[in-house]
Amino acid sequence: MEGALDNDSGKMGFGLMRFSKHPIVCVIDSNYAGKTVQEAIGLSYTIPVVETVDEAIRLQAEIMVLGIAPSGGKFPKAWDEPVGYALKNGLSLINGLHDDLNNRFGSLLNTNRIWDVRKPKPSYPIATAKAAELTNKRILMVGTDMAAGKMTAGLELYAALKEKGVAVGFVPTGQIGITLMGNGIPLDAIKVDQAAGAVEEAVLEQADKDIVIIEGQGSLAHPGSTATLPLMRGSQPTHFVLCHKAFHDHLRYPVSHIPIPPLDEFIALNEAVARVCGSQTKAKTLGVALNTHSMDEEAAQSKIQEVERLTGLPTTDVVRYGVTELIEAVLKS
Repeated sequence: MEGALDNDSGKMGFGLMRFSKHPIVCVIDSNYAGKTVQEAIGLSYTIPVVETVDEAIRLQAEIMVLGIAPSGGKFPKAWDEPVGYALKNGLSLINGLHDDLNNRFGSLLNTNRIWDVRKPKPSYPIATAKAAELTNKRILMVGTDMAAGKMTAGLELYAALKEKGVAVGFVPTGQIGITLMGNGIPLDAIKVDQAAGAVEEAVLEQADKDIVIIEGQGSLAHPGSTATLPLMRGSQPTHFVLCHKAFHDHLRYPVSHIPIPPLDEFIALNEAVARVCGSQTKAKTLGVALNTHSMDEEAAQSKIQEVERLTGLPTTDVVRYGVTELIEAVLKS
């Protein structure tokens, strides 16, 4: 996570810290070496932060995860040396970036391996709205922006429903979800004509589940995003959960000149697009998942109440306050 522990580009690492079933022995970011993650950035993880790959190896690390999700998913050239060193010294690698690192570093492997998470199958079927024939609930996570908490909210819903004994499935569509679940579709690496079909295929594989959570990608509000339409068309969602960073009223850099629409209007937009753009189902928004990180308690509660008044929907921060309100809305729908 070199240079990314204290900003949004480190969301791959943050996702694994929160959800991984496997122990994380350390985080590599020289800017905070010698501290824990909690001491460095305030998140409640006592994972040590180290400066070098050597220190990670001494802590008995077995796998290096590239814990970043930068705009465009490009592998940083400056990481050639430390990643190469890790592979030469027996660590395996999980790569969620777009670059094919088996091609780049494959000659350095022995018994270790590289998992290029965003490597799609050679081809996928063309979508034909088959998911509309399913009788289960299909909940698509949608967001006002990139990195708005769609995966986090989706996984929290999935875990809570599973704990209640609900037959629930999760369709990962991005690098973090695929890494955590061990399967899924790297949506932003799939040919655009086949993207909806890839989603449809993954959703149909969950036909035996009563509820299916589909990890969202991108946003209808973002000029650089094409992901929402194939997610809608492929999954034929019956419901949405809207995800939003509570402290943002504009999109993130480099499109921070673009305002985020009022949430009630944005909810109406997503529902309208789902209804008229190749969908056979009407999708209703169940609630709003706000990210209130960095807001104090009073500001967070005030924002939640403001959004509830505006949208008329149950609203919560799933990390800070749990998912009870959203789970109730799901089960009542």
